[in-house]
Amino acid sequence: QVQLVESGGGLVQAGGSLRLSCAASGRTTSAYNMGWFRQAPGKEREFVSVSHWNGRDTYYADSVTGRFTVSRDNAKNTVYLQLNSLNAEDTAVYYCAATLQWGAISTAAYNYWGQGTQVTVSS
Repeated sequence: QVQLVESGGGLVQAGGSLRLSCAASGRTTSAYNMGWFRQAPGKEREFVSVSHWNGRDTYYADSVTGRFTVSRDNAKNTVYLQLNSLNAEDTAVYYCAATLQWGAISTAAYNYWGQGTQVTVSS
Protein backbone atom coordinates (compact mmCIF):
# COMPACT_ATOMS: atom_id res chain seq x y z
CA GLN A 1 0.00 0.00 0.00
CA VAL A 2 1.07 3.55 -0.75
CA GLN A 3 -0.50 6.56 0.90
CA LEU A 4 -0.33 9.95 -0.79
CA VAL A 5 -1.09 13.34 0.73
CA GLU A 6 -1.09 16.53 -1.33
CA SER A 7 -0.64 20.03 0.00
CA GLY A 8 0.18 23.52 -1.21
CA GLY A 9 -2.96 24.46 -3.07
CA GLY A 10 -4.65 27.80 -2.64
CA LEU A 11 -5.94 30.96 -4.26
CA VAL A 12 -3.57 32.84 -6.54
CA GLN A 13 -3.90 35.64 -9.07
CA ALA A 14 -3.41 35.02 -12.77
CA GLY A 15 0.28 35.03 -13.60
CA GLY A 16 1.20 33.85 -10.13
CA SER A 17 2.84 30.68 -8.88
CA LEU A 18 2.25 27.85 -6.45
CA ARG A 19 4.19 24.78 -5.41
CA LEU A 20 2.29 21.62 -4.69
CA SER A 21 3.73 18.80 -2.64
CA CYS A 22 2.82 15.14 -2.50
CA ALA A 23 4.11 13.20 0.48
CA ALA A 24 4.22 9.45 0.01
CA SER A 25 4.37 6.74 2.62
CA GLY A 26 4.27 2.99 2.51
CA ARG A 27 6.33 0.26 0.99
CA THR A 28 8.98 1.04 -1.64
CA THR A 29 7.48 4.39 -2.55
CA SER A 30 10.67 5.35 -4.38
CA ALA A 31 10.00 2.61 -6.94
CA TYR A 32 6.87 4.29 -8.21
CA ASN A 33 6.50 6.77 -11.01
CA MET A 34 4.54 9.72 -9.69
CA GLY A 35 1.91 11.47 -11.71
CA TRP A 36 -0.03 14.66 -11.28
CA PHE A 37 -3.57 15.02 -12.57
CA ARG A 38 -6.18 17.72 -12.26
CA GLN A 39 -9.94 17.90 -12.42
CA ALA A 40 -11.91 21.06 -13.04
CA PRO A 41 -15.63 21.30 -12.21
CA GLY A 42 -17.71 19.42 -14.74
CA LYS A 43 -14.67 18.00 -16.51
CA GLU A 44 -12.86 14.71 -16.53
CA ARG A 45 -9.66 14.22 -14.62
CA GLU A 46 -6.76 15.01 -16.91
CA PHE A 47 -3.08 14.18 -16.96
CA VAL A 48 -0.65 16.95 -16.05
CA SER A 49 2.79 15.42 -15.56
CA VAL A 50 4.68 12.34 -14.46
CA SER A 51 8.14 11.83 -12.99
CA HIS A 52 10.09 8.63 -13.27
CA TRP A 53 11.16 6.89 -10.10
CA ASN A 54 14.77 7.72 -11.04
CA GLY A 55 14.03 11.39 -10.46
CA ARG A 56 15.42 12.46 -13.83
CA ASP A 57 12.85 11.67 -16.50
CA THR A 58 9.69 13.70 -16.70
CA TYR A 59 6.78 14.14 -19.08
CA TYR A 60 4.18 16.88 -19.32
CA ALA A 61 0.86 17.56 -20.94
CA ASP A 62 1.11 20.09 -23.75
CA SER A 63 -1.12 22.51 -21.85
CA VAL A 64 1.42 22.91 -19.02
CA THR A 65 4.75 22.40 -20.79
CA GLY A 66 7.04 25.31 -20.07
CA ARG A 67 4.95 26.50 -17.13
CA PHE A 68 4.88 23.55 -14.71
CA THR A 69 7.88 21.65 -13.38
CA VAL A 70 7.82 18.38 -11.52
CA SER A 71 10.58 17.22 -9.21
CA ARG A 72 10.99 14.63 -6.53
CA ASP A 73 13.09 14.02 -3.47
CA ASN A 74 13.19 10.30 -2.87
CA ALA A 75 15.00 10.78 0.42
CA LYS A 76 11.94 12.67 1.66
CA ASN A 77 9.44 10.54 -0.27
CA THR A 78 8.01 13.75 -1.67
CA VAL A 79 7.12 14.89 -5.18
CA TYR A 80 6.68 18.55 -6.05
CA LEU A 81 4.83 20.34 -8.81
CA GLN A 82 5.85 23.92 -9.41
CA LEU A 83 3.09 25.86 -11.12
CA ASN A 84 4.11 29.11 -12.84
CA SER A 85 2.30 31.58 -15.07
CA LEU A 86 -1.03 30.34 -13.83
CA ASN A 87 -4.22 31.23 -15.62
CA ALA A 88 -7.91 30.68 -14.96
CA GLU A 89 -7.89 27.45 -16.99
CA ASP A 90 -5.52 25.95 -14.43
CA THR A 91 -8.20 26.13 -11.73
CA ALA A 92 -8.86 22.57 -10.59
CA VAL A 93 -8.33 20.03 -7.88
CA TYR A 94 -4.84 18.63 -8.31
CA TYR A 95 -4.13 15.01 -7.47
CA CYS A 96 -0.94 13.05 -7.22
CA ALA A 97 -0.93 9.38 -8.06
CA ALA A 98 1.48 6.46 -8.18
CA THR A 99 2.07 3.87 -10.87
CA LEU A 100 4.67 1.26 -11.77
CA GLN A 101 4.12 2.03 -15.48
CA TRP A 102 6.42 4.65 -16.92
CA GLY A 103 4.84 7.20 -19.24
CA ALA A 104 1.27 6.41 -18.25
CA ILE A 105 -1.17 9.28 -18.84
CA SER A 106 -4.41 7.40 -18.22
CA THR A 107 -5.96 7.46 -14.78
CA ALA A 108 -6.57 3.73 -15.09
CA ALA A 109 -2.83 3.07 -14.98
CA TYR A 110 -2.42 4.59 -11.53
CA ASN A 111 -2.91 2.42 -8.49
CA TYR A 112 -2.80 4.94 -5.67
CA TRP A 113 -4.26 8.43 -5.35
CA GLY A 114 -4.15 11.29 -2.93
CA GLN A 115 -7.17 13.22 -1.77
CA GLY A 116 -6.40 16.26 -3.90
CA THR A 117 -5.61 19.92 -3.26
CA GLN A 118 -7.58 22.83 -4.68
CA VAL A 119 -5.89 25.39 -6.90
CA THR A 120 -7.95 28.45 -7.75
CA VAL A 121 -6.64 31.12 -10.11
CA SER A 122 -8.41 34.46 -10.12
CA SER A 123 -8.36 36.54 -13.27
